[in-house]
Amino acid sequence: MTSHAYAVPTVTDPPAAPENTVYLVASGDLRESANAAGWSTQVGLERILTDAFAAHGRKVVRANDVDPATGHGFISSQRMGLEVFRGIPPEAPLVVAEAVWQYSHHVLAGLRTHRGPILTAANFAADWPGLVGLLGLNAGLTKMGKDYSTVWTVDGTDAWFADAIGEWLATGTITHDASHVHPLPELPATPETGLGEALAAQLLTEKAIIGVFDEGCMGMYNAIFDDELLNGIGIYKERLSQSALWAEMQRVPDAEADEVQAWLEDAGMTFRLGTDEATELTAAQLRWQHKMYIAALRIADDFGLDAVGIQYQQGLKDLSPASDLAEGLMNNVQRPPVRSRDGARVLWDGQAFPHFNEADEGVAVDALVTHRLWKAMGLDPATTLHDVRWGEDYDGRFVWVFEISGSVPASHLEGGYAGAEGWRQDPVFFPAGGSTLNGVSRPGEIVWSRVYLADGRLQVDLGRGSAVALPAAETTRRKEATNPEWPIMHAVLHGVSRDQFMARHKANHLNVAYAPDAATADRALEAKAALFHRLGMPVHLCGETSLAG
Repeated sequence: MTSHAYAVPTVTDPPAAPENTVYLVASGDLRESANAAGWSTQVGLERILTDAFAAHGRKVVRANDVDPATGHGFISSQRMGLEVFRGIPPEAPLVVAEAVWQYSHHVLAGLRTHRGPILTAANFAADWPGLVGLLGLNAGLTKMGKDYSTVWTVDGTDAWFADAIGEWLATGTITHDASHVHPLPELPATPETGLGEALAAQLLTEKAIIGVFDEGCMGMYNAIFDDELLNGIGIYKERLSQSALWAEMQRVPDAEADEVQAWLEDAGMTFRLGTDEATELTAAQLRWQHKMYIAALRIADDFGLDAVGIQYQQGLKDLSPASDLAEGLMNNVQRPPVRSRDGARVLWDGQAFPHFNEADEGVAVDALVTHRLWKAMGLDPATTLHDVRWGEDYDGRFVWVFEISGSVPASHLEGGYAGAEGWRQDPVFFPAGGSTLNGVSRPGEIVWSRVYLADGRLQVDLGRGSAVALPAAETTRRKEATNPEWPIMHAVLHGVSRDQFMARHKANHLNVAYAPDAATADRALEAKAALFHRLGMPVHLCGETSLAG
């Protein structure tokens, strides 16, 4: 017998957890420009956390040092995450601190196998989307069935924050108030619930197709839904490549794109134009955005899609101006007409075409359902996906800042297109620029919702709220505190406090649709609850609704 010498790998035993030590990691962006710009804010959050743990006799140790080449300490790739987690004792208490937007897959592998208690933490601040990053990460942990606790603070001085840190150190968990969440009761036999059940039966029987231009936008593990789960509610994916969208954009003549621009100007939309491609919005950027709008609808027509989602980040950001303007236009009933390639038809003439921003498949399900239900009820079917960005008390109540990167349909804005402005996207996130569909969401009654994955099932949270009007000075203050180029909604959620929402919400995004009055909004929520229930999805009523007080 021949003897062989093999190169047998040696697996190093993980380090032991030092006593009274808490490890800290920070998942960052894949875009180094964003990591560099947001690092000082992250430093402030880590200082707050270090002081909070020191007050309980615990030392915070960063799992990786600041990189002298980049100037920041974010974990900025999946490979880097694997390397960093190799040095973390698997039983140690671990804090994931998020003051900026983060790509969850950078830390996904390490968190999945970590055995010690996990705490996600964010600063409740406006200037960077740390809350958005926190909620996206929490939703990803929920999707994978990983236990975690979560906490947030404005400046570290509030008693609840300090008490929550102490509770986590003592028990490995933090108790949150979930008294606002109600199970779906037995539904009354009304025309609305009957409509919801009929639309669900139609979807299950006739089925629908959502087109996804590449999955996994910006590390949103929580926004990728397995086919088996979607197929179970009658929804199937058409997987599309953004290279196909870019190729189709090349085929759109300049004249067709210019017709879109003329239509928008005739509708009253204005644009803040300049000549510097690096920092200003230009006519050339707008032309490419209009070509994307036309190309996306033509591809949707080719494949017989019922909704479409463009990833944009990563990939297209290095080729094309932003997708947001095209997305907002598609989601609106009144929009520039787009003809089929042969010119014989206007595609979805007089109709909104559902677009789920950032290829978020939770929003795909929600927007498709809302679109069909609102149309059947004779309501405006326009939906907006918003980031849960921030909020503060105003005049005795907590008013959220819901804000998305420029893609709110015009019917949701004060003044419609005449109240909309096109601003250039920030070069930190959008190197190729492009226009936003900027404005202030009009006051009115809304139904808010989120479809998410938990316990291996598609589930939905439903609630009622109001978009409210604030004084112009306060609106300006809030926009300038966040991203003034992005459209904003001032929202009050009925019967849901700030901390209840933060502890419960399983997504960085929230979907909203308007109703003309409170009674109609209540009926629409009842119909939507019946539709989701008929699809076999657990329905959770959040806050004060007509179905649960």
